[in-house]
Amino acid sequence: MYEIVKAKPDHEVKYTFPTDFWWGSASSATQMEGEANKDGKGPNIWDYWYETEPELFHNKVGPQHTSDFYRRYREDIANMKYIGHNSFRFSISWSRLFPNGFGKVNSHAVVFYNNVINELIKNDIEPFVNLYHFDMPLELQKIGGWENRSVIEAYELYAYTCFELFGDRVKKWFTHNEPIVPVECGYLYGFHYPAVVDFQKAVQVAFHSMLASAKAVQSYRKMHKTGKIGIIINLTPSYPRSDNPEDVKAAHIADLLFNRSFLDPSVKGVYPQDLIDLLKKLDYMPEIQPGDLETIQNNTIDLLGINYYQPRRVKAKEKLIEEGSPFLPEHLFDHYEMPGRKMNPYRGWEIYEKGMYDLLINIKENYNNIECFIAENGMGVEDEERFRDEQGVIHDDYRIEFMKEHLKWLHRAIEEGVNVKGYHLWTFMDNWSWLNAYKNRYGFVSVNLDKDGERTIKKSGYWFKSVVSHHGFN
Repeated sequence: MYEIVKAKPDHEVKYTFPTDFWWGSASSATQMEGEANKDGKGPNIWDYWYETEPELFHNKVGPQHTSDFYRRYREDIANMKYIGHNSFRFSISWSRLFPNGFGKVNSHAVVFYNNVINELIKNDIEPFVNLYHFDMPLELQKIGGWENRSVIEAYELYAYTCFELFGDRVKKWFTHNEPIVPVECGYLYGFHYPAVVDFQKAVQVAFHSMLASAKAVQSYRKMHKTGKIGIIINLTPSYPRSDNPEDVKAAHIADLLFNRSFLDPSVKGVYPQDLIDLLKKLDYMPEIQPGDLETIQNNTIDLLGINYYQPRRVKAKEKLIEEGSPFLPEHLFDHYEMPGRKMNPYRGWEIYEKGMYDLLINIKENYNNIECFIAENGMGVEDEERFRDEQGVIHDDYRIEFMKEHLKWLHRAIEEGVNVKGYHLWTFMDNWSWLNAYKNRYGFVSVNLDKDGERTIKKSGYWFKSVVSHHGFN
């Protein structure tokens, strides 16, 4: 499947990767661009939420104070090139291109995204473009966002316009990033706007997101473009506490709700029958119109992006649910903390590198070994300034170790025939992270907010440069 590069005599490489492997990083418009009110951009739900409730955001830092990629993209792309990127995933801001979510195109946005795409290509970095990354235009959210079926039509127009404007150069498209996140954070747990708790609405939002994705795929194919179109899903392997049938059943339910509700319709074109049966039993089926399921079935993806951060460990239900409380997935299972687990204390997330391998083997065995890549993987760490040396370099050895241990399992998956083509870190440079703002840092490149956003490559960036140049590491 791949040509494996032989190590040079002067640099022994134990874990070798294909010469055409996609090395890079991922980002999103709202988290990176800044200039949230500039050049005709309309407000999205994050701009609105920050304006109305700034106290919800860490240190009251909002999306207008992000990493300023809008003005400094040339500098940033030059740094990407320097540390070895051959690909970079970013998103287009729906409300920058269409200030109201539909209607007239904002010419300033067209100029900006053309400039970014052309600058990437000039630096031999392939643009991977995602259409939706949690940033619903405010005017569309006012009518319900993904709850409202008419928003699918606005999204179709938006997707078609992007394909038409940029599709001559962009050959890797993605309809959504992590479609489960607006569902669970916006409609189950209250972490994202509109912060409601309503399982029925959550199910409808999930279904409309998948239908919108399929319609974007349909539009792309009708335009006879030569590239590939896919979706990016955060897959969280669900592990049972034990082999007890009730624990296994609990893990299966968690997998259905959080993974397969998006993975199966995207790749196979159908929903799992077990999921349908479960929603019918609970009386939470979405509203489906004639032809919807056929649209999903006939417009599956070419390319799957996989975001992997942590596992989900569950057990059979033990805790009593308070009477009258809103229905949540946790009514069906309990979470389980595995003794001795390795943790990232800054996010409260378990670090389990083998989970990436398990996901990839599942894709090989149960999803026709679809072409895929790791679209996000990374760790957020608080107060990285304490690791900065006298030369200004942050020594983020923990991030190097994190990447290295995950890449070892990815390498094993390649050796076992998984059709995985690349690895993108979240993210290129420190960015604004929703309600956490800049509390945790993720990037290869430091952004010093106290020095006008000064960029400094971290030790992990130099390590990454070496990995790419040697097609692997020891």
